[in-house]
Amino acid sequence: MKTRMFLLLTIYLATNAIFAEDPAPQPSNQSPLQLLDLETFEEAEDWIADATSPLGETKTLKIVQRGEIRATDDENARPPEGEALSLQQNPDDPNHILGVKTFFQDRGFDRVEVMPPHEYVIKGKARQFSVWVLGRNFRHTLSLKVRDYRGKIHKLEMGRLDFFGWRKLTVTVPGWLPQSTRYSLLDKNLHFVSLFVTHDVHEVPGTFYFYVDGLKVLVDQSEQQYPGSEIKDNW
Repeated sequence: MKTRMFLLLTIYLATNAIFAEDPAPQPSNQSPLQLLDLETFEEAEDWIADATSPLGETKTLKIVQRGEIRATDDENARPPEGEALSLQQNPDDPNHILGVKTFFQDRGFDRVEVMPPHEYVIKGKARQFSVWVLGRNFRHTLSLKVRDYRGKIHKLEMGRLDFFGWRKLTVTVPGWLPQSTRYSLLDKNLHFVSLFVTHDVHEVPGTFYFYVDGLKVLVDQSEQQYPGSEIKDNW
């Protein structure tokens, strides 16, 4: 009797094991935030600079990176490994940065603006902008211009250039900028317009240089990824 019960129990367990369904796959917890390259400056020959001062010379120049790009005040603050601007090991394929030269005359008023040949459309809801800047310890202020879907220009201050060496400057996009979910279907995204530096009132006039690389934007694309999001209400 015990042998028969044992055999029946064994058959029952084996049958359940064979026909048991695999557990349902768990949804991935992948973040909707993505860090995108706006400009690597590898093809920045067509970037232009425009200054308010009529004196001196204002121009841009694409330059081969020399030395490592990392923050002088923080050993761990550097571009992630694998990026071209982290530390270029291949002399046949060097990383490039963009240099800007200008002349400031009127204290606290003059500025220089550097811009691409066309505005960059931000694909998604912009959360943050960042750029690596090589400073020469002037108290001038770097800012960023964006254009909203209404055509209005907004200036976002990234920080002063009162440091020597490289530093990553970051600015958070304020919540009051109009790029809410109801506009995403109409492709009414922010546009990157330019970077610009404003002369500090306490600095002496004269020639000014600065260099940039690795312009990036952190975007939230969760509002754009769903079945049917490919169909745009812009016809």
